[in-house]
Amino acid sequence: MHEIEKELFMNAMRISHDLRDESIEAKARWFQSLTITERMEVFCSFTDLALAANPSLIEKKNAQLPQGRVQILSRT
Repeated sequence: MHEIEKELFMNAMRISHDLRDESIEAKARWFQSLTITERMEVFCSFTDLALAANPSLIEKKNAQLPQGRVQILSRT
């Protein structure tokens, strides 16, 4: 493994304890840094996770918007 590849791998595998890395902006920057292939892998992983938690999702057809309002809470 070349030095640059090794450095990229180590950066990708690091664990952060900084709350700024959990902001929606930081997550968007991280997602935008991925290649199309990596984005698809993340999407498939989230889909697999959702289906593992709720297998009946496969049977759902014609998804509908939720009734009423959706409120997004954030910590400031």
